[in-house]
Amino acid sequence: MLPEARERAVLLTDVHTVVHLDLTSTEDFGVEATISFGCTQPGASTFLELNGGREVTLDGRQAPYADGRIALSDLGETNEVRVTARMPYVHDGDGMTETIDPADGERYVCAHTSMDITQKVIPCFDQPDIKSTFELSVTAPSHWTVLANGALESRDGDTWRFTKTPPFSSYLFTVVGGPWVSVTWDEPYAPAPGGTLPFGWHARASQERELRRDADELRRITSACFQHYTTVFEPEYPYADFQQVFAPGLNWGAMEFPGCVVYRDETLVQGTPTELEREWIASTIAHEMAHMWFGDLVTMKWWEDSWLNESFADFMGYDVSGTAAGYTDAWTSAAITRKPAGYRADRRRSTHPIAEDTEKIVDVDTAFANFDMITYAKGNATLAQLGHWLGERDFLAGVNRHLTTHAFGNADLADFLDSLDAESEQDVRAWAEKWLRTTGFDTLVVTRDGDVPVLTREGTRPHRLTVSAYDDSMRLVDFRDVQLGDEPVRLEELAGRVVVPNAGDETFAVIRPDEQSWNAITAGLSSVESQLTRAMLWWTAIDLCESQVIGVDEIIALADRHLRPETHPLVFEGVMRGLQTIARRYSTPDSVAGHLAVIADIAREATEGGDPALAPGASRVHARLTSDTQRLVDLLGQDDADQSVRWAAVQRLAELGETSYVDAEAERDKSVSGHHAALTARALVPTEAAKAEAWERLMSGELGNHELDAVGAGFWGWEQADLVHPYLARYVAEGLELARRSGQAMADLIGDAFPKLPLTPDVRRELRAAVAQALAGGDVPTVLARSWNDSLDDLDRTL
Repeated sequence: MLPEARERAVLLTDVHTVVHLDLTSTEDFGVEATISFGCTQPGASTFLELNGGREVTLDGRQAPYADGRIALSDLGETNEVRVTARMPYVHDGDGMTETIDPADGERYVCAHTSMDITQKVIPCFDQPDIKSTFELSVTAPSHWTVLANGALESRDGDTWRFTKTPPFSSYLFTVVGGPWVSVTWDEPYAPAPGGTLPFGWHARASQERELRRDADELRRITSACFQHYTTVFEPEYPYADFQQVFAPGLNWGAMEFPGCVVYRDETLVQGTPTELEREWIASTIAHEMAHMWFGDLVTMKWWEDSWLNESFADFMGYDVSGTAAGYTDAWTSAAITRKPAGYRADRRRSTHPIAEDTEKIVDVDTAFANFDMITYAKGNATLAQLGHWLGERDFLAGVNRHLTTHAFGNADLADFLDSLDAESEQDVRAWAEKWLRTTGFDTLVVTRDGDVPVLTREGTRPHRLTVSAYDDSMRLVDFRDVQLGDEPVRLEELAGRVVVPNAGDETFAVIRPDEQSWNAITAGLSSVESQLTRAMLWWTAIDLCESQVIGVDEIIALADRHLRPETHPLVFEGVMRGLQTIARRYSTPDSVAGHLAVIADIAREATEGGDPALAPGASRVHARLTSDTQRLVDLLGQDDADQSVRWAAVQRLAELGETSYVDAEAERDKSVSGHHAALTARALVPTEAAKAEAWERLMSGELGNHELDAVGAGFWGWEQADLVHPYLARYVAEGLELARRSGQAMADLIGDAFPKLPLTPDVRRELRAAVAQALAGGDVPTVLARSWNDSLDDLDRTL
């Protein structure tokens, strides 16, 4: 809780942690920790967190241990406490996560921490503004490789010792062990001893083929981003090495553990990566590396400023993957995939300022819910607008002042604004008040005064953006840099032209073109030369559909005309994702089959078109949506068919009632991803018996985090509204009970399993009433309540 955290932060200083972990037992793991610290008020009392410990002792005696806390009383000016305990492995990704790889039976153990989860691994003062050094040793099975925050110092038999780390917050502690396969190298870095740092990529043994396939590109991206950051950031890289691990069981997409970044292992895809997946991994590598400075070196004081970590890293991820790593269309990906998630989040009742009020983040569960697309996508876009508004030189100078001033410490919004203000003549605080301390987004409206386009703003924020002008065939003829505030901007020199505001997607605002411009856009969208502008216009069409300005039939028809000729893979894949979201949320049970058929046929045409950049993504979409069972069967008869496409075909066949291919494909592909794909396929089978079996599995409480996600992804078949109708109310009642027995991550996944499928308005209202009644009871866990309220808002928009 915030009041306790504030009190403890004032009390404690100079924290150092020495810890030994024994991971050799398959029953539980052993912890021996020595924690030393200073106290500003000798005689005071405080506590260590340790959640789930067994046989806990403190300084060799039975610990005063209850409710996840070890009491520390009568503190001296300096203190040293020794804690030993046995701790349980978990399978929900919140703590020391144990995974058995179905491909080869190998065991992996990974400390997936963050937020207040480190206390499930080691005793600690588990809050972001109490930093500690960590000196770790680990005893593990003899054939394992162990990686952690520090660089490997020595190995004595089965015991690995790591160098003492610089101070960082407890939520950033990790250790990962297993029979990893590795690609390592020494990265040039002049300030390091010997002029190099140890770097590496690591994956499960069963993923060796995929790691070797992608190793050169992963290394190239990593090196390019590292050299860029160490050039533009003034503080030196803070840690002794940089390891990156594709680890099983992680709940986040990736996590910025200092010196040892962890990614979800399914990021290393079995089949040919699509262009969107390739761009995503590049921007995520850049994102997580940015955290080594922004988040790890300088950390927020409390969780209301999580945006200082995530918004900045998300912005840098897209920017640096483009400028340094060669993924020059990263911002096109952001325009059609990332920013839309931010707009959707900002429409819901759960929206919040990017920089939230401290008093509203009363506990970590509330903070967990705010790691959302306001913090990531909207925060990213807002910082992009800030950089465009300030200019790159002043923006980077302010960032470097911030990093240098607060290195190895904590900072908040006021500190960040002080740094920017010191390097710019602009009124940064006024800008921040409008952009960071408010909710919602502006709408940029084009009207006509005769032939003259007039740009106005519905909202309160200043915008700097590009307005592009086109002829009637959507050929670019002019553009203008515009500063838009309270007063309308007359675009005299663009009289008579088609105009598109925010053509470079520089700001976070939706657009509403005038009738002349919209008619030309819908007639000639595929002719727009800039892929970034096309992406922004496609999102505008999707937004108009979600706002019920145009119908689902209209946007499907727009795709039928203008997505077929699309050649840019990021635009194509992004729009295909958007169309599927529209079809799932806004179609009726009677119309969905027709909408899916058009999307599937567009994907078929792209698959057969011979463009290798489009084919990986298009072939998956076609296999997952087509009703041509013979085509799917023929595809599975091809031994060289991409594994991702094979599973899409198996899942679609299962959804159509042909179940005979599931077991065969599961036997063929015994990987973790294959196991999850098979769970999804079995949940899709359209029989009462299959749904009953899948439901029992879903609500059993026995599934791991990714298993629950996989079953939930298959249960609500897009064309199975009547079949799953009896489970809508059961989802609310039984999902709530499961969430009460689970932690943050599982509650979030139960929320993600919300029934998203075409339903009649009456059934949507029935579902809405059941969820609203449960929420009105007041005993829904915080994380699930946030997710359900978001789903209610989405239902309301549909209705």
